[in-house]
Amino acid sequence: MSHEATHHRAALSRKLGIATALTLLFFGVELGIGIYANSLALIGDAFHNVTDAIALLLAMFVIHLERRPPTRGKTYGYQKAGILAAFVNAAMLVGITAYLLLEAWDRFRQPETVDSFWMLIAAGLALIMNGTITMWLRREGRRDVNVRSAVIHLFGDALASAGVIVGAILIRITGSPIYDPVVSVLFGLLILVSSYGILRETINLLLEGTPSGIDPVAVTQDLAAEPGVYGVHHLHIWALGPSRPALSCHLMLGDVTLKSAGEVLARITTMLADRYDIVHTTIQFEYVGCAIDDPLCVPEPQAVGAERS
Repeated sequence: MSHEATHHRAALSRKLGIATALTLLFFGVELGIGIYANSLALIGDAFHNVTDAIALLLAMFVIHLERRPPTRGKTYGYQKAGILAAFVNAAMLVGITAYLLLEAWDRFRQPETVDSFWMLIAAGLALIMNGTITMWLRREGRRDVNVRSAVIHLFGDALASAGVIVGAILIRITGSPIYDPVVSVLFGLLILVSSYGILRETINLLLEGTPSGIDPVAVTQDLAAEPGVYGVHHLHIWALGPSRPALSCHLMLGDVTLKSAGEVLARITTMLADRYDIVHTTIQFEYVGCAIDDPLCVPEPQAVGAERS
């Protein structure tokens, strides 16, 4: 890992540590107010803050785990740990949201009195904290699905806090406590929608699917368009870890020298890194033993392996 990448990881770890400490501190405050105010929305938001802290801690742990060198048993190292962490975070969100929806259903059937004043105070503080941390980590979240899953936790809580504020205002205006479970349901549906995207992406990557944002057809066309390349097959694109796609393929070349094949390889790896951010490639050359436009020709491939990472 380069010095720049190491510095970036260390800075991200510090950010995640500060965010975790603030989230845990506020959890105790919001839970206490939620119990005092008898607000399901506040209590649910407080426990979501716990999942935020767990998500942040998991993201921080994975960053350190990904830096461990490869071993005999794990030749790629622990780079996929970030994808697994994102999956666990999203699944945890879905489970807690399902519990809140069940609790909200009970409140719909038997509404309970809530203290809307303390709802406003706690929700306002939660909105400021979660919104600030979300904005602070948004750049890192764009590049790393592991961090993005934690950021979605925080963003969902920020929106939930805004919903609690609206619900508290409506309770104060109308005097009806029904808006407390209403806010909980809306909050739960929002979290389910946001979690679905992370679950779908991480399941795809864990199953060695093509990372989002990369079109295999476009990659194949770009490879075939390179001078000296007469065919592309056995193309595979997957992810070694969050924001670290990898590629392997077979390329058909003419009767060229080893030096020329190396020049083709250098151009291709540069193109893949620049256009698709694919920096780990395993490319096998196959020799085309006759003219490409000869319909009677049956080439006999002669493999030459080449790998770049």
